[in-house]
Amino acid sequence: MSRINSRPGRDLAELILGYGFIVGIIWTPEHLQRFLSPIALVVTFAVVLARGKSRDELGLGKRGFVQSLWILPAAIALTAVSVLVAAKIGTLHPLFKADFGHISGYVLWTIYQQFLLQDYFVDRLLRLVSSESAAVMLGGTLFAAAHLPNLVLMAATLVWGIVSCALFRRYRNLWALGLAQGLLGLCVAVCVPDALHHHLRVGLGYLRYRTPPVP
Repeated sequence: MSRINSRPGRDLAELILGYGFIVGIIWTPEHLQRFLSPIALVVTFAVVLARGKSRDELGLGKRGFVQSLWILPAAIALTAVSVLVAAKIGTLHPLFKADFGHISGYVLWTIYQQFLLQDYFVDRLLRLVSSESAAVMLGGTLFAAAHLPNLVLMAATLVWGIVSCALFRRYRNLWALGLAQGLLGLCVAVCVPDALHHHLRVGLGYLRYRTPPVP
């Protein structure tokens, strides 16, 4: 690793600015989010690539892929149990915008969220704190805090953020983690009443959500 890539000042600056940029966008009106979100995506991606890491180091290659595949059936099993429980207690409901474009776009977004969490934030936390477990806990906490004020998503992402960070440290592969997060997110969407998670919205969008009138 080059000297410039290991400077704590640079890591801290990128961590604060990157997180502040993303959280700031989350709390802007929707029309501004449509403009700013692609910029945040490109900027954070470029910052990660500037470190010069390989695809395997980033978790985008073949390394650990086969070994991590068990995560998907585990997520499917958890989803199946959650759906059965939700059906039993009467909270199961159809997915909002249950079309292919909406679902596939959401899953692609969860894969990129894992890229951001692991390759942008936790990667820098690992160099800023002395303990790997502390970096994993901090990464999960930052992930959850980005979902304010949605308490349902905050609780879910705190647990999943910590678990996914630990799993990434073990397998170094993003694909199963991103797909599992997408599946689990859709599970929350259909098992928890919309009145509680507001169509999985966060930030200003959560506060501005209005429950549709009952026909």
